[in-house]
Amino acid sequence: MVSLNEASGSRLTRQRAGIKEWAGLAVLALPTALLGLDVTILYLALPALAADLQPSSTQALWIMDAYGFMIAGFLITMGTLGDRIGRRRLLMIGAVAFGVTSVIAAYSTSAAILIGARAVLGVAGATLMPSTLALISNMFGDVRQRALAIGIWATMFALGMALGPVVGGVLLERFWWGSAFLVAVPVVTVLLIAAPLLLPEYRASRSGPLDFLSVALSLAAVLPAVYGVKEIAKAGLEPVAVVALALGALLAVVFVRRQKRLTDPLLDMRLFASRTFSAALVVLLFGLVGVSGVMLLVTQYLQLVAGLTPLAAGFWMGPPALMMVLAGIVAPLLARRIRPGYVVGAALTLSTLGYGLLAIVEVNASGVGMAIAGFSLVYLGLGTIAALGTDLVVGAAPADKAGSASAMSEMVQELGVALGVALLGSLTTFVYRARMNDVVSNDLPFDLADVVEEGLWGTTSAVDRLPAEIVLEAQRAFTAGLNVTGVIGGIGILVLAVVAVVFLRHVRALDETIASETVEGCGSCPAA
Repeated sequence: MVSLNEASGSRLTRQRAGIKEWAGLAVLALPTALLGLDVTILYLALPALAADLQPSSTQALWIMDAYGFMIAGFLITMGTLGDRIGRRRLLMIGAVAFGVTSVIAAYSTSAAILIGARAVLGVAGATLMPSTLALISNMFGDVRQRALAIGIWATMFALGMALGPVVGGVLLERFWWGSAFLVAVPVVTVLLIAAPLLLPEYRASRSGPLDFLSVALSLAAVLPAVYGVKEIAKAGLEPVAVVALALGALLAVVFVRRQKRLTDPLLDMRLFASRTFSAALVVLLFGLVGVSGVMLLVTQYLQLVAGLTPLAAGFWMGPPALMMVLAGIVAPLLARRIRPGYVVGAALTLSTLGYGLLAIVEVNASGVGMAIAGFSLVYLGLGTIAALGTDLVVGAAPADKAGSASAMSEMVQELGVALGVALLGSLTTFVYRARMNDVVSNDLPFDLADVVEEGLWGTTSAVDRLPAEIVLEAQRAFTAGLNVTGVIGGIGILVLAVVAVVFLRHVRALDETIASETVEGCGSCPAA
């Protein structure tokens, strides 16, 4: 993992962490992986869930992305709250809430209940993420150890995302869809037992009261904006969606102006003056938009088009997961000698080849192999930005602002995941419906025609009542949506690769930074 040139020389000399701190990191890795797992574990469970709860296409999208939206909305607030009441305490409170709500989600009897449970899980998840990363900053003072710890933390979240379909496939092979949520229970139990023994408590010595108006403004800005984006992606420029977007933008301006006036703001806007900070956030945000949206579509392709069982589909997702882990290990090693902007740019450029493969996937025998090969290259980019991006953001901030920087890093990643599901999922739905409008026969009963036009999962659930040619056309329509997503995603990621190189090329590699700081700190040393 690479550290930034903004890191101060004094940070190189702090006391090195011991066995207890590394064991504490293992404890922190549990909720981190769980949060990533919860983002994607439902991807394979969605068809079974849809058959049981019968959600509309809009409800299905909300089931998938309500979790990420609520995390994004509450992260900054919870990061600040942890500084005030104690980061370990907030971590444990959030863990209890996460475990209880996971049980409620597992036994939901309607789509509305499940959407509500996913929203509460998002709020609970927002207490876990900033607490874990902030505690790592407390536990690891040595810059090399802290960089490695942050790399492990970031990779564990991405690994959780990658393993979600695999774990979901194994569970769905033996149990009902609700079992995907019960994974949280043993993780939370271990965390509650181990945290008091291995994790330090940290509370800011001097901080003002929590500004509840800022909390309200942050939520009032994020949620309408997200709703507007979802609705425009789904139905076009409808008046309600445009008004929601405008309202979110207006309240965001009010929020920013208030933060600039406060002595102890909820979010210190001066962080954005750093080009490294802002550029790294952009890379994390849009990188996750592409990956998460494509992941949803690929997992559905494997089940609904290729006809694989959840278990088989989950194991087919293994190669992309291995590619992501490999990138997460190799990228930090490369970034010790090569500037991280170049490493990120190269990895994202390779990812565009993966999107290109997804753009030509068809409904045939070779489709599965091509989809997995393409998605493996997409995950190559994810592993790289997950390993380097967080440290780029945190390292670009002053030491006393690491908590705010951590919350921003986590917020944009969660928002990227949620937006990817909403935007790319809605784009695929649009393409699907446009094609199926010309295919659905007037001879079909009204209820069946409505099911077919609603989405591929509905068509698949009614396969016994539909002509084979209608089912095949539905699969082709969905695959056409995947192809369009591959094209749009590939163009976006290629642009993002250029952004990474241009705006992060000034960030020096770790070896270069340490050598420079060593020379600067040794003015009396003889010249080499």
